[in-house]
Amino acid sequence: MTDSNTSRREFLKATGGLALAGSAPAILGAEDKAGTKPPVIGPEGHRYEVQHDCMQIPKHIRWQDTHGVTVDAAGLIYIKHRTMTAEPQDAIVVFDENGKFVRSFGKEFHGGGHGIDIRKDDGEEFLYLCDNKGHIAKSTLKGEVVWKQQAPTTIAPYKNARPFEVKKPGKYGKGHLFSPTNIAFAPDGGFWVGDGYGSHYVIRYDKDAKVVGYFGGAGDAPGKLRTPHGLWWDDRKGREPALVVADRANARLQYFSEDGKHLSFFDDMLFPADIDIQGDVMLVPDLHARITLLDAQNKLIAHLGHDPAWLKQVLANNFAMRRSPDRWEPGRFIHPHDACFDHDGNIYLAEWVAIGRISRLKHIG
Repeated sequence: MTDSNTSRREFLKATGGLALAGSAPAILGAEDKAGTKPPVIGPEGHRYEVQHDCMQIPKHIRWQDTHGVTVDAAGLIYIKHRTMTAEPQDAIVVFDENGKFVRSFGKEFHGGGHGIDIRKDDGEEFLYLCDNKGHIAKSTLKGEVVWKQQAPTTIAPYKNARPFEVKKPGKYGKGHLFSPTNIAFAPDGGFWVGDGYGSHYVIRYDKDAKVVGYFGGAGDAPGKLRTPHGLWWDDRKGREPALVVADRANARLQYFSEDGKHLSFFDDMLFPADIDIQGDVMLVPDLHARITLLDAQNKLIAHLGHDPAWLKQVLANNFAMRRSPDRWEPGRFIHPHDACFDHDGNIYLAEWVAIGRISRLKHIG
Protein backbone atom coordinates (compact mmCIF):
# COMPACT_ATOMS: atom_id res chain seq x y z
CA MET A 1 0.00 0.00 0.00
CA THR A 2 1.33 3.45 -0.93
CA ASP A 3 2.13 5.72 1.99
CA SER A 4 -0.57 8.41 2.01
CA ASN A 5 1.76 11.23 3.03
CA THR A 6 4.23 10.27 0.28
CA SER A 7 1.37 10.33 -2.23
CA ARG A 8 0.37 13.72 -0.93
CA ARG A 9 3.90 15.11 -1.29
CA GLU A 10 4.11 13.87 -4.88
CA PHE A 11 0.75 15.43 -5.70
CA LEU A 12 1.54 18.75 -4.06
CA LYS A 13 4.87 18.95 -5.84
CA ALA A 14 3.05 18.43 -9.12
CA THR A 15 0.42 21.09 -8.45
CA GLY A 16 2.81 23.54 -6.87
CA GLY A 17 2.53 25.33 -3.58
CA LEU A 18 -0.25 23.77 -1.52
CA ALA A 19 0.74 22.96 2.06
CA LEU A 20 2.92 19.87 2.49
CA ALA A 21 2.28 17.51 5.38
CA GLY A 22 4.16 18.99 8.30
CA SER A 23 4.71 22.40 6.63
CA ALA A 24 2.97 25.72 7.18
CA PRO A 25 -0.65 25.87 5.95
CA ALA A 26 -1.84 28.21 3.23
CA ILE A 27 -1.94 31.87 4.30
CA LEU A 28 -4.75 34.16 3.20
CA GLY A 29 -3.70 36.04 0.07
CA ALA A 30 -0.31 34.34 -0.18
CA GLU A 31 0.99 33.27 -3.58
CA ASP A 32 2.01 29.65 -4.10
CA LYS A 33 5.38 28.56 -5.51
CA ALA A 34 4.03 28.68 -9.04
CA GLY A 35 3.25 32.37 -8.57
CA THR A 36 -0.53 31.96 -8.60
CA LYS A 37 -2.90 32.94 -5.82
CA PRO A 38 -5.33 30.47 -4.23
CA PRO A 39 -8.54 30.28 -6.27
CA VAL A 40 -11.63 32.22 -5.19
CA ILE A 41 -15.14 30.82 -5.67
CA GLY A 42 -18.70 31.87 -4.87
CA PRO A 43 -21.00 34.87 -5.43
CA GLU A 44 -20.74 38.30 -3.80
CA GLY A 45 -21.31 37.99 -0.05
CA HIS A 46 -20.32 34.32 -0.15
CA ARG A 47 -16.89 34.45 -1.73
CA TYR A 48 -14.27 32.02 -0.47
CA GLU A 49 -10.55 31.61 -1.02
CA VAL A 50 -9.90 27.87 -1.32
CA GLN A 51 -6.90 26.63 0.66
CA HIS A 52 -6.43 22.89 0.16
CA ASP A 53 -4.42 20.71 2.56
CA CYS A 54 -4.49 23.42 5.20
CA MET A 55 -3.40 21.27 8.17
CA GLN A 56 0.11 20.37 9.34
CA ILE A 57 -0.28 16.61 9.53
CA PRO A 58 1.99 15.07 12.19
CA LYS A 59 4.26 12.20 11.25
CA HIS A 60 2.35 9.67 13.37
CA ILE A 61 -0.87 10.28 11.40
CA ARG A 62 -1.59 8.91 7.93
CA TRP A 63 -4.71 10.55 6.50
CA GLN A 64 -7.17 8.06 5.06
CA ASP A 65 -10.75 8.88 4.03
CA THR A 66 -11.17 12.11 5.98
CA HIS A 67 -14.81 11.82 7.03
CA GLY A 68 -15.85 14.35 9.67
CA VAL A 69 -15.00 17.86 10.87
CA THR A 70 -16.23 20.06 13.72
CA VAL A 71 -15.04 23.17 15.59
CA ASP A 72 -15.13 23.80 19.36
CA ALA A 73 -15.82 27.05 21.22
CA ALA A 74 -12.09 27.85 21.35
CA GLY A 75 -11.80 27.53 17.57
CA LEU A 76 -9.95 24.19 17.54
CA ILE A 77 -10.72 21.96 14.54
CA TYR A 78 -11.43 18.25 15.09
CA ILE A 79 -11.00 15.84 12.17
CA LYS A 80 -12.24 12.24 12.18
CA HIS A 81 -10.73 9.98 9.54
CA ARG A 82 -11.08 6.30 8.76
CA THR A 83 -7.81 4.60 9.57
CA MET A 84 -7.26 1.34 7.69
CA THR A 85 -3.58 0.80 8.45
CA ALA A 86 -2.48 -2.52 9.94
CA GLU A 87 -1.30 -0.79 13.10
CA PRO A 88 -4.14 1.09 14.88
CA GLN A 89 -3.70 4.84 14.85
CA ASP A 90 -5.56 7.81 16.29
CA ALA A 91 -8.82 8.42 14.42
CA ILE A 92 -9.37 11.96 15.75
CA VAL A 93 -6.83 14.71 15.10
CA VAL A 94 -7.07 18.25 16.48
CA PHE A 95 -5.60 21.42 14.96
CA ASP A 96 -5.65 25.12 15.80
CA GLU A 97 -6.97 27.80 13.46
CA ASN A 98 -3.54 28.14 11.85
CA GLY A 99 -3.45 24.45 10.96
CA LYS A 100 -0.94 23.57 13.70
CA PHE A 101 -1.29 20.11 15.25
CA VAL A 102 -2.60 20.19 18.84
CA ARG A 103 -3.32 16.58 19.84
CA SER A 104 -4.75 13.28 18.60
CA PHE A 105 -6.60 10.36 20.19
CA GLY A 106 -9.17 7.68 19.46
CA LYS A 107 -7.37 4.45 18.60
CA GLU A 108 -10.56 2.71 19.79
CA PHE A 109 -12.25 4.17 16.67
CA HIS A 110 -9.59 2.80 14.30
CA GLY A 111 -11.21 1.62 11.08
CA GLY A 112 -14.59 3.22 11.75
CA GLY A 113 -14.27 6.87 10.84
CA HIS A 114 -17.36 8.98 10.10
CA GLY A 115 -19.45 11.46 12.11
CA ILE A 116 -18.18 13.94 14.69
CA ASP A 117 -20.03 16.86 16.31
CA ILE A 118 -19.77 18.93 19.49
CA ARG A 119 -22.42 19.89 22.03
CA LYS A 120 -22.21 21.65 25.38
CA ASP A 121 -23.80 19.58 28.17
CA ASP A 122 -24.07 21.19 31.62
CA GLY A 123 -21.51 23.83 30.65
CA GLU A 124 -18.91 21.44 29.20
CA GLU A 125 -18.30 20.60 25.55
CA PHE A 126 -18.36 16.96 24.44
CA LEU A 127 -17.75 15.10 21.21
CA TYR A 128 -20.58 12.93 19.86
CA LEU A 129 -19.23 10.29 17.49
CA CYS A 130 -20.62 7.84 14.94
CA ASP A 131 -18.56 4.88 13.89
CA ASN A 132 -19.18 2.60 10.91
CA LYS A 133 -18.02 -0.38 12.95
CA GLY A 134 -21.38 -0.29 14.71
CA HIS A 135 -21.43 2.12 17.62
CA ILE A 136 -21.95 5.67 18.80
CA ALA A 137 -19.99 7.34 21.57
CA LYS A 138 -19.64 10.46 23.67
CA SER A 139 -16.22 11.70 24.78
CA THR A 140 -14.51 14.74 26.23
CA LEU A 141 -12.60 17.04 23.90
CA LYS A 142 -9.41 15.23 24.95
CA GLY A 143 -10.73 11.77 24.19
CA GLU A 144 -11.94 10.36 27.51
CA VAL A 145 -14.96 8.20 26.61
CA VAL A 146 -18.09 8.99 28.65
CA TRP A 147 -20.21 6.24 27.10
CA LYS A 148 -20.13 3.99 24.07
CA GLN A 149 -23.07 2.04 22.64
CA GLN A 150 -23.58 -0.58 19.98
CA ALA A 151 -26.87 -1.44 18.24
CA PRO A 152 -30.02 -0.39 20.10
CA THR A 153 -32.13 -2.96 21.88
CA THR A 154 -35.88 -3.30 21.24
CA ILE A 155 -37.19 0.03 20.05
CA ALA A 156 -40.73 1.37 20.35
CA PRO A 157 -41.59 3.24 17.14
CA TYR A 158 -43.20 6.66 17.14
CA LYS A 159 -46.30 5.28 15.50
CA ASN A 160 -48.12 1.93 15.63
CA ALA A 161 -45.51 0.07 13.65
CA ARG A 162 -43.81 -3.20 14.41
CA PRO A 163 -40.68 -2.61 16.52
CA PHE A 164 -37.40 -4.12 15.47
CA GLU A 165 -35.11 -6.02 17.84
CA VAL A 166 -31.46 -6.89 18.15
CA LYS A 167 -30.82 -10.30 16.60
CA LYS A 168 -27.19 -10.50 17.70
CA PRO A 169 -24.55 -8.01 18.86
CA GLY A 170 -24.18 -5.19 16.38
CA LYS A 171 -27.25 -6.16 14.36
CA TYR A 172 -30.96 -5.50 14.54
CA GLY A 173 -33.99 -5.89 12.33
CA LYS A 174 -33.98 -8.27 9.42
CA GLY A 175 -30.27 -8.70 8.87
CA HIS A 176 -29.46 -5.01 9.26
CA LEU A 177 -26.04 -4.07 10.50
CA PHE A 178 -26.03 -1.03 12.81
CA SER A 179 -23.77 1.38 10.96
CA PRO A 180 -24.46 4.97 12.07
CA THR A 181 -23.28 7.95 10.07
CA ASN A 182 -24.08 11.21 11.91
CA ILE A 183 -25.82 12.72 14.94
CA ALA A 184 -28.14 15.74 15.30
CA PHE A 185 -28.94 17.39 18.63
CA ALA A 186 -32.56 17.67 19.77
CA PRO A 187 -33.83 20.76 21.60
CA ASP A 188 -34.76 18.71 24.71
CA GLY A 189 -31.17 17.53 25.28
CA GLY A 190 -31.60 14.26 23.40
CA PHE A 191 -30.32 13.47 19.93
CA TRP A 192 -31.05 11.66 16.69
CA VAL A 193 -28.75 9.15 14.98
CA GLY A 194 -28.88 8.48 11.26
CA ASP A 195 -28.32 4.76 10.70
CA GLY A 196 -27.24 5.59 7.20
CA TYR A 197 -25.29 2.48 6.25
CA GLY A 198 -27.52 0.12 8.21
CA SER A 199 -31.31 0.15 8.44
CA HIS A 200 -31.96 3.59 6.88
CA TYR A 201 -33.84 4.57 10.04
CA VAL A 202 -33.31 7.69 12.12
CA ILE A 203 -33.19 6.66 15.79
CA ARG A 204 -34.17 9.04 18.61
CA TYR A 205 -32.32 9.00 21.95
CA ASP A 206 -33.19 10.95 25.09
CA LYS A 207 -30.77 13.11 27.10
CA ASP A 208 -29.58 10.00 28.97
CA ALA A 209 -28.69 8.28 25.67
CA LYS A 210 -31.60 5.84 25.91
CA VAL A 211 -33.55 4.95 22.77
CA VAL A 212 -37.09 6.34 22.68
CA GLY A 213 -38.17 5.83 19.06
CA TYR A 214 -37.34 5.70 15.38
CA PHE A 215 -38.73 6.60 11.97
CA GLY A 216 -37.86 6.27 8.31
CA GLY A 217 -36.69 3.00 6.84
CA ALA A 218 -35.63 2.17 3.30
CA GLY A 219 -37.65 3.66 0.44
CA ASP A 220 -38.28 6.76 -1.62
CA ALA A 221 -41.84 7.63 -0.54
CA PRO A 222 -42.43 10.60 1.80
CA GLY A 223 -41.04 9.66 5.21
CA LYS A 224 -38.81 6.94 3.80
CA LEU A 225 -35.05 7.26 3.47
CA ARG A 226 -32.13 5.83 1.55
CA THR A 227 -28.88 6.46 3.38
CA PRO A 228 -29.86 9.13 5.94
CA HIS A 229 -26.26 10.30 5.99
CA GLY A 230 -26.36 13.65 7.84
CA LEU A 231 -28.95 15.54 9.87
CA TRP A 232 -29.49 18.80 11.75
CA TRP A 233 -32.15 20.53 13.85
CA ASP A 234 -33.11 23.48 11.63
CA ASP A 235 -34.41 26.33 13.81
CA ARG A 236 -33.35 29.25 11.64
CA LYS A 237 -35.29 32.47 12.16
CA GLY A 238 -38.62 32.54 10.36
CA ARG A 239 -38.88 28.76 10.01
CA GLU A 240 -40.92 26.21 11.90
CA PRO A 241 -38.21 24.24 13.74
CA ALA A 242 -37.76 20.77 12.26
CA LEU A 243 -35.23 18.02 11.69
CA VAL A 244 -33.64 18.11 8.24
CA VAL A 245 -32.04 14.91 6.95
CA ALA A 246 -29.58 14.50 4.10
CA ASP A 247 -31.46 11.70 2.35
CA ARG A 248 -28.39 10.97 0.29
CA ALA A 249 -29.24 8.14 -2.08
CA ASN A 250 -32.64 9.76 -2.76
CA ALA A 251 -30.80 12.96 -3.80
CA ARG A 252 -32.80 15.23 -1.50
CA LEU A 253 -33.13 16.85 1.88
CA GLN A 254 -36.16 15.69 3.85
CA TYR A 255 -37.79 17.52 6.75
CA PHE A 256 -39.40 15.83 9.75
CA SER A 257 -41.23 17.02 12.84
CA GLU A 258 -39.64 16.32 16.21
CA ASP A 259 -41.73 13.14 16.53
CA GLY A 260 -40.74 11.82 13.09
CA LYS A 261 -43.60 12.98 10.84
CA HIS A 262 -42.64 13.78 7.25
CA LEU A 263 -43.06 17.47 6.47
CA SER A 264 -41.39 18.37 3.16
CA PHE A 265 -38.57 17.87 0.65
CA PHE A 266 -35.83 20.00 -0.85
CA ASP A 267 -34.83 18.35 -4.11
CA ASP A 268 -32.04 20.45 -5.66
CA MET A 269 -29.37 18.01 -4.50
CA LEU A 270 -27.05 15.48 -6.11
CA PHE A 271 -25.80 13.27 -3.25
CA PRO A 272 -26.05 15.34 -0.01
CA ALA A 273 -23.73 14.08 2.70
CA ASP A 274 -24.18 16.27 5.80
CA ILE A 275 -25.53 19.59 7.11
CA ASP A 276 -24.33 22.55 9.16
CA ILE A 277 -26.06 25.84 9.92
CA GLN A 278 -24.68 29.23 10.93
CA GLY A 279 -27.06 32.16 11.25
CA ASP A 280 -29.45 32.03 8.30
CA VAL A 281 -27.21 29.92 6.07
CA MET A 282 -27.40 26.16 5.67
CA LEU A 283 -24.25 24.41 4.44
CA VAL A 284 -24.61 21.06 2.65
CA PRO A 285 -21.47 19.23 1.48
CA ASP A 286 -22.49 17.14 -1.52
CA LEU A 287 -20.44 14.03 -2.25
CA HIS A 288 -20.77 14.82 -5.95
CA ALA A 289 -18.07 17.49 -6.10
CA ARG A 290 -19.85 20.57 -4.76
CA ILE A 291 -21.00 22.43 -1.65
CA THR A 292 -24.50 23.93 -1.43
CA LEU A 293 -25.43 27.10 0.47
CA LEU A 294 -29.11 27.84 1.19
CA ASP A 295 -30.72 30.87 2.82
CA ALA A 296 -33.31 30.77 5.64
CA GLN A 297 -36.12 30.13 3.13
CA ASN A 298 -34.02 27.41 1.49
CA LYS A 299 -33.53 29.50 -1.60
CA LEU A 300 -30.29 28.65 -3.36
CA ILE A 301 -27.35 30.96 -2.62
CA ALA A 302 -24.78 28.89 -4.50
CA HIS A 303 -23.64 25.43 -5.51
CA LEU A 304 -19.97 26.09 -4.81
CA GLY A 305 -17.72 24.23 -7.22
CA HIS A 306 -20.50 22.94 -9.45
CA ASP A 307 -19.28 22.12 -12.95
CA PRO A 308 -20.98 19.34 -14.98
CA ALA A 309 -17.85 18.57 -16.98
CA TRP A 310 -15.73 18.26 -13.83
CA LEU A 311 -18.41 16.16 -12.13
CA LYS A 312 -18.38 13.74 -15.04
CA GLN A 313 -14.66 13.23 -14.53
CA VAL A 314 -15.05 12.81 -10.76
CA LEU A 315 -17.74 10.12 -11.11
CA ALA A 316 -16.06 8.23 -13.97
CA ASN A 317 -14.62 4.73 -13.62
CA ASN A 318 -16.05 3.98 -10.20
CA PHE A 319 -14.80 7.25 -8.64
CA ALA A 320 -11.24 6.63 -9.81
CA MET A 321 -10.31 10.28 -9.31
CA ARG A 322 -10.53 9.94 -5.51
CA ARG A 323 -7.51 7.66 -5.79
CA SER A 324 -5.66 9.87 -8.32
CA PRO A 325 -4.42 13.07 -6.62
CA ASP A 326 -2.35 13.95 -9.67
CA ARG A 327 -5.65 14.77 -11.42
CA TRP A 328 -6.98 17.10 -8.71
CA GLU A 329 -7.21 20.77 -9.63
CA PRO A 330 -6.92 23.73 -7.21
CA GLY A 331 -10.31 25.21 -6.32
CA ARG A 332 -12.23 22.09 -7.35
CA PHE A 333 -13.76 19.50 -5.04
CA ILE A 334 -13.72 15.72 -5.39
CA HIS A 335 -16.04 14.21 -2.77
CA PRO A 336 -17.18 16.64 -0.02
CA HIS A 337 -18.18 14.38 2.87
CA ASP A 338 -18.53 16.81 5.78
CA ALA A 339 -18.16 20.55 6.23
CA CYS A 340 -18.72 23.08 8.98
CA PHE A 341 -18.45 26.79 9.65
CA ASP A 342 -15.94 28.19 12.11
CA HIS A 343 -16.71 31.22 14.28
CA ASP A 344 -15.54 33.66 11.57
CA GLY A 345 -17.72 32.18 8.83
CA ASN A 346 -14.92 30.23 7.15
CA ILE A 347 -15.72 26.70 6.03
CA TYR A 348 -13.67 23.59 6.83
CA LEU A 349 -14.20 20.75 4.39
CA ALA A 350 -13.36 17.04 4.79
CA GLU A 351 -13.34 15.01 1.56
CA TRP A 352 -13.82 11.30 1.03
CA VAL A 353 -10.61 10.69 -0.89
CA ALA A 354 -8.14 7.87 -0.48
CA ILE A 355 -5.28 9.94 0.99
CA GLY A 356 -7.58 12.34 2.82
CA ARG A 357 -7.94 16.07 2.29
CA ILE A 358 -8.95 18.96 4.52
CA SER A 359 -9.57 22.33 2.89
CA ARG A 360 -10.24 25.73 4.39
CA LEU A 361 -12.59 28.02 2.49
CA LYS A 362 -11.64 31.45 3.79
CA HIS A 363 -14.58 33.83 3.67
CA ILE A 364 -13.37 37.01 1.96
CA GLY A 365 -16.57 38.88 1.10
